[in-house]
Amino acid sequence: MIDGHAHFELYRKDAPRVIEECRGKLKAVVDSMTEYRKAHVWKSWELLKPHFGFVVPTLGYHPNEARRGNWAKVGRVENFIRGHAEEITAVGEIGLDYHYAENEGQRENQRAIFKHFLGLAAELDLPVVIHAREAEREAFELVQRWGVKAYFHSFTGSVELAREIAENDHPIGINTGIVFIPEMRAVAEALDLESVIAETDSPYMSPVKGERNTPCNVGVVIEELAKLKGLDFEEVEWITERNAVKFFGLRV
Repeated sequence: MIDGHAHFELYRKDAPRVIEECRGKLKAVVDSMTEYRKAHVWKSWELLKPHFGFVVPTLGYHPNEARRGNWAKVGRVENFIRGHAEEITAVGEIGLDYHYAENEGQRENQRAIFKHFLGLAAELDLPVVIHAREAEREAFELVQRWGVKAYFHSFTGSVELAREIAENDHPIGINTGIVFIPEMRAVAEALDLESVIAETDSPYMSPVKGERNTPCNVGVVIEELAKLKGLDFEEVEWITERNAVKFFGLRV
């Protein structure tokens, strides 16, 4: 199994233990190290670097940080990405989150910084990992405008938009929320498996209330997808792994 999106760095000192637990069950975990509050990408990088190979890194700038409009920090993160462009598989997560943007000024900050990193990804010829919440259509249109390949992680937008995204050859992430988010379940049911990557968004989105999520739970996603599609677990596992390998260029 492959987890297409997680955040080991947010386990902090517990990260090495959680990584080793998952190493015995999974082939790889794509970790989207993203600048957000005190989760600085350079600190996350140093924490996880000893585990690269099993942990596959991306680097980005979270929209909930972007709403602050701190362009000095944007510059530092951009320089860090440029310095590690040969070691990452994508730029992200980046995007738009209008759920937490409190006013139009914050949304404009998100848009400007999102466009900046889309331009950086295009320049570096890297795909992007997209976080879009209550702004899925706008994020998709900007991705199309910049002409980059995108992974829409933890997608909870409309079924109609999900189909349009998939038709344009962008994979969609279904996470462990499939067991309790009706919108995500509807998208999973509507899409062909060839358009889906299984993920957990750990440590968030636990399928068990009150417990911290881990990438080991990606099997829950695969199991639910198998039930929806009437397929064997192993077939869904193989298809979603293949999709992750293709998008991120994994060697597993």
